[in-house]
Amino acid sequence: MCGACQGTNERQRARVARSHLHRLWGGAGHEVLARIFSDTGRRVCRIRTREKRGYADCRQGSRTPIKNVHVQLLDIPFKQAFVHAAAVRAHTESVLVTVTNDDGVKGIGEGCPRRYVTGETVDSVQSFIETYREQWMAFESVQDCMRWAAEHTSVIDQNPAGWCAVETACLDLFGKEAGRPIEALLGLPVLSGRFQYSAVLGTDNLSSFEKQLQWYRSVGCTDFKVKVTGQWQDDHDKLARLASVDDPTMRVRLDANNLWRDAEDALAYLRQLPGHVTAIEEPLGVGDYNGCRRLARELNIPIILDESFLRVEQFALIQNDPPSTWIINIRVSKMGGILRSLAVAKRAGEVGLAIIIGAHVGETSVLTRSALAVAHRYRDLVVAQEGAFGTLLLERDLCDPTLMFGSGGQLDATTVGHFAGLGLTLREEK
Repeated sequence: MCGACQGTNERQRARVARSHLHRLWGGAGHEVLARIFSDTGRRVCRIRTREKRGYADCRQGSRTPIKNVHVQLLDIPFKQAFVHAAAVRAHTESVLVTVTNDDGVKGIGEGCPRRYVTGETVDSVQSFIETYREQWMAFESVQDCMRWAAEHTSVIDQNPAGWCAVETACLDLFGKEAGRPIEALLGLPVLSGRFQYSAVLGTDNLSSFEKQLQWYRSVGCTDFKVKVTGQWQDDHDKLARLASVDDPTMRVRLDANNLWRDAEDALAYLRQLPGHVTAIEEPLGVGDYNGCRRLARELNIPIILDESFLRVEQFALIQNDPPSTWIINIRVSKMGGILRSLAVAKRAGEVGLAIIIGAHVGETSVLTRSALAVAHRYRDLVVAQEGAFGTLLLERDLCDPTLMFGSGGQLDATTVGHFAGLGLTLREEK
């Protein structure tokens, strides 16, 4: 051990850092050990997890200070409008945060503020970033980022998409400075292999629905998420069409976007729909856990929690139920970034719940890449993964390479997994 680490002040600092990081990772879970000491002007940060022994040694050196934290609106047109019960979207409604150091190296992060999910708007994200920009410009390491998050839990609870964009941009910057992927900075497994994505069918008319279904089937997709509207004939006809497909490997789940007022109405409606459904997402009002318990019990399928589950503390509301009652939809933006998403996934595993790695409509490759870190670490819990539409939906993407599923609904992560930071390059930089 370095002599500087043996002093009383350094031991006190290590205990404080350990306490903050322990809280960030959700209590009894990851053991995050932060050791910060001075060694010829360099800071060495060591992260150890119980699941994976060993260290990610993040030598920042006399790193270049952060010069600027910039936020901009992303307004990218869709190739086709996407409709569901809570919104109609024809373009992205996201923010891009760029963190730049004095050498001009940029880290990028994306957030998707949604008023009906987290209460955020683009304007509120911009205000949040303006309020705390100066504090973030003092960050020198991943541990500084973790520590700030642990000390500002309630602030992030109110601004999860905004913090997601900032945190991701910082991780990307620190990874680029260190020449390492974000997974290496966080002590996570190196990103590798293929990821299976779900096809998503919106609430378009039956003709458009049929075209989308044919295209998804032509590329080999077998896992489908179907938006329902409460319009009986439309929902019936679409699910009847899916039920007519002769493929025993096909799975169908529904997303109701908080459509029904009570469990009685939802049961009466859902029992009449044709075909076999494996799960239903957010059928009732946000936070109606008792009503959802009844649906899960009487329909004998799990309820997927999305808008009703935004942070790790909410496990207290559901963790005593049979594990077959719930699936947690982890969208990195609504959870408040990669680190908070990892904490939720870890706790889900501890209480025996499956997870879906979700996505907001219109995410670019930045959020797709962020979600891969969580999906890869908790592959054993993931029952479905959403997003990675890239330029299948967007008129253009921000980065190279564009992360987009292909044949069979699969994405090969080797295109970015071994490159520094997120492994993405803003096209304006090329």
